[in-house]
Amino acid sequence: MDEGILMSLTALANSVHASEDEEVLEIPTPPVPETLTDLGIPEAMVEQILLKTLYYRSETSGRELADSMGVAFSVIESMLDFLKRQHLIAVRRSLGLGNISSVYALSDNGRTLAREYLEQCQYAGRVPVPLDQYKTLVQYQKQEGSWLTMEMLLDCYKHMVVTPELLSQIGPAVNSGKSFLVFGSPGNGKTFLVEALFNLDDTPIFIPYAVESQGMIIQMFDPIYHVEVGGAEEASSSFALAQMPQYDCRWVRARRPFIVSGGELDLKMLDLSYNEVAKFYDAPLQMKANNGIYLIDDFGRQKVTPAEVLNRWIVPMERRIDFLTFKNGTKMNVPFETFLIFSSNLRPENLGDEAFLRRIQYKMLLKNPDEQEYKQIFRRFCFKNELPFTEDLLDHFIENYYRRSGKKRRRCHPRDILTHAMDLLRFERREWALTPDVLRHAFHSCFATHDDDD
Repeated sequence: MDEGILMSLTALANSVHASEDEEVLEIPTPPVPETLTDLGIPEAMVEQILLKTLYYRSETSGRELADSMGVAFSVIESMLDFLKRQHLIAVRRSLGLGNISSVYALSDNGRTLAREYLEQCQYAGRVPVPLDQYKTLVQYQKQEGSWLTMEMLLDCYKHMVVTPELLSQIGPAVNSGKSFLVFGSPGNGKTFLVEALFNLDDTPIFIPYAVESQGMIIQMFDPIYHVEVGGAEEASSSFALAQMPQYDCRWVRARRPFIVSGGELDLKMLDLSYNEVAKFYDAPLQMKANNGIYLIDDFGRQKVTPAEVLNRWIVPMERRIDFLTFKNGTKMNVPFETFLIFSSNLRPENLGDEAFLRRIQYKMLLKNPDEQEYKQIFRRFCFKNELPFTEDLLDHFIENYYRRSGKKRRRCHPRDILTHAMDLLRFERREWALTPDVLRHAFHSCFATHDDDD
């Protein structure tokens, strides 16, 4: 990695010593490249992206061209002058505010060359970030040490009914960032419990639009999984004024990612995906989840066996490095700084043997709620929907439909039953309140039960 870039990142990491009057950055930001050399990738690749961008746009101003490539105009100005001298591009007109306001277009020779480049690779977005720079920032952005507190965890789960025992199991696993298996009966909110962690840390991180390695381009930013936060408008307006933006605009300022895979997961999704038409790569899900969370939901019901999934990640989970393969067979290593969570309705012994399960560092059984938890969930849902009820009604309901029948309680039951009750009240235009009859009707419409006496 370029020593100047590394020094800039280190300086920014120490920016916590800024004065109180200054805005202190919560995480180190990628420094703004001032020259073509600072971009860290071959100038030939930058030139190709520039010509392909002009080909797609027909004509565009210098400022808009720089914005599209995610760089300051001053970085590509000398390249534009060189291409003009080579008669590959031409200036159509100018607003008289210097080269940044000039409108550029390809010449016939330039269009021919751009088409040749497009046959090799159709990528024409932000200039990629070199792999070494990406690795460095991922390491800066990872959560280390005792970053998690009980207060943060309580705030994260304030919308749920959780016990101190549950928090004491979740906390160490989340704080460590190591692999975590949550298992138990369906309907107890395993996925809901894990998804709440998305709101645990709202500190933004930086994700590159694309990464370059060995001359290959890997598209990284994915709007399906990555939620951009702030910064875009400010950066754009800075370009408009021909000023330096606050950070390298080849990166997106986004929330820590939270990515979920279910039964559709197969091993191909865990390696580089090559687009045969566009001729560049898409990053695998675990790479897109770096500095965030990757949940494997319904673990054990994928297209591949649990052993195949876990064997794929034995090295990454232990060494925090993943190895990805290009189409030509060469490999690259990338950080594996994602909190990997497995959620399963299956018993652990049905997922694999002891040696297999040892690879997953933390395990937690999400038990059925006891009566007090069940009642608290029931009360919360009623209060949220302003649905009147009495404690006697709740006690009789539990006695008649759980204690006597021996039916297992699940955390989803109060929500499901009360939702059915509210649907009935709305349909029959009844008074907005729970009654024994309404609860009886709601209960039987939720579950596949049969009673000849009814």
